[in-house]
Amino acid sequence: MMCEYTIETKDLTKVYNGSVSVDGVSLHVPKGQIYGLLGRNGAGKTTAMKMLLNLIRPTSGSVCLFGKSGAAFDRKQYHRIGSIIEAPAFYENLTAEENLRILAKLRGQHRRDSVACALRVVGLDKEKNKLFRAYSLGMKQRLGLAAAIMHEPELLILDEPMNGLDPIGIHETRSLLLRMCREKGTTILISSHILNEMEQLADTIGVLHAGRLLEETSMRKLYQQNRRYVEFEVSEVNKAAMILERSYGISDYEVIDKGLLRLYDRLDSRAEINAGFVQAGILVVNMSIQEGNLEDWFTRLIGGGGIG
Repeated sequence: MMCEYTIETKDLTKVYNGSVSVDGVSLHVPKGQIYGLLGRNGAGKTTAMKMLLNLIRPTSGSVCLFGKSGAAFDRKQYHRIGSIIEAPAFYENLTAEENLRILAKLRGQHRRDSVACALRVVGLDKEKNKLFRAYSLGMKQRLGLAAAIMHEPELLILDEPMNGLDPIGIHETRSLLLRMCREKGTTILISSHILNEMEQLADTIGVLHAGRLLEETSMRKLYQQNRRYVEFEVSEVNKAAMILERSYGISDYEVIDKGLLRLYDRLDSRAEINAGFVQAGILVVNMSIQEGNLEDWFTRLIGGGGIG
């Protein structure tokens, strides 16, 4: 049976000197998707990722990777994973190519072109002979990504990989990650405090705040909740829904409660639809246009303040 989730945690918790850094987090990262772990700096994202990679031990809770308990993983299993945690570390006095070749030998890779291919993918093939210490912050970040992908992992765990990148670098990295996921089926867990970036990348989002996972939802559902819509407050919501479908051929709507209905399609026809409700004997108490905003949603979720 195929594993539904590449990563699954249950009540994952980490306590440092009496202070709770990660508090009962249960993640569900679907296979072959990009999962955005969203939260302010200090929310516990890096600590959670380190526990997934067995870089630090959980105080309590469990980790399941590729359908197996993380506690049962051996070194060979971790070769299926690529990662960037915090700032990538390389030898300052070696070139980019030399650094990657050392990593390739340590991992026991056999593909001769793996280093050259990884450098080309991240756009550093023309800078391969430059010493690492001469690299800009953005170039160092891209070299870290090259190191993470050169063994063609099934799972990528990336902690703030856009840090230090200029707009072109961000665009290129985003395109690369989307391509890896869509074309190769790579599962990607990526943390960020940049909401706009997650909007353009993620299939699923988890919001971490003060160590706790507040919400886990698909981007599709999130957009459904936060996109532009017309809200009707009516006396007979089921009858109104039936009219939308039978008289106007509209199926993109949502019944919120006994008196509220949200229409996501044909917003320009709202006056005509309103008249149709009235003609059918439905009392329209109120009609208003709403436009959801993901930043507003996040702010409401964490109880105030921005994400930065």
